[in-house]
Formats: sequence, C-alpha cells, structure tokens
Amino acid sequence: MRQEGFNYAFEPTACDSCEGRCCTGESGNIFVSPQEITALSQLLKLDENIFRETYLIKKGYKFSLKERVVGLSHDCIFYDRKAGGCGVYDARPLQCRTFPFWDYFKTHLVELKNECPGIVDV
Repeated sequence: MRQEGFNYAFEPTACDSCEGRCCTGESGNIFVSPQEITALSQLLKLDENIFRETYLIKKGYKFSLKERVVGLSHDCIFYDRKAGGCGVYDARPLQCRTFPFWDYFKTHLVELKNECPGIVDV
C-alpha cells in the first residue's frame, strides 16, 4: 500500500504478527472528532455523555482516547491484547485509519520502522 508524498509503503499483512505496536507502547494521543465520538458511542451502544466520561480525556480543546497502563506500555483503551486487535475497528478514528501515513513520519522514518514491521522502502 502506497500513499502519494510518502517515501515508504505499508504491507498490511504485517499486522497479523505485530501484536499492535501502533496501539501500544509510548504514551500518546489519539484525537477524536465530534463525528467520531458519535460513531464510537453508537458502535458501543452507549449514551454519548457516558462514552465521553468513560473513554475520553480532554486535552486543551480536543478529546483524546484514554490509555490503559499495562506494565511499561500505554495501550489504547480499545486495544484488546487477548484478541490482538482493535475493539472498535469498524469505527476507529481517522488518526488510526491513516497510520502509518502521518506527516510526522515523513521525517522520522527510522522511528516508524522500529514501531511498524509493515514498513517497506520504495
């Protein structure tokens, strides 16, 4: 899989053996839009206010998904270690859907390769 403007490609089959390194590891933010909040709360069949209280943290004027600390790792609140995948895959935020094609990684390719085994040089 390639995306214009990026000097690498992504092999999605690598996700099968990766153990979710893009969903675990260092602490970070997965920002969600109001539309994504609605979609996630509907998928989970939760009132939107309960969803916000349970799964989101306010960062400035934005909302980010909470994290769960597991050992030394910070896992996305929706990452299911037993299943090895996303518990809200069908409604995952844009930030998740566009990984690994983030502008940040255009200048941090070594970091990306350490995180994601699906990165391929082109």
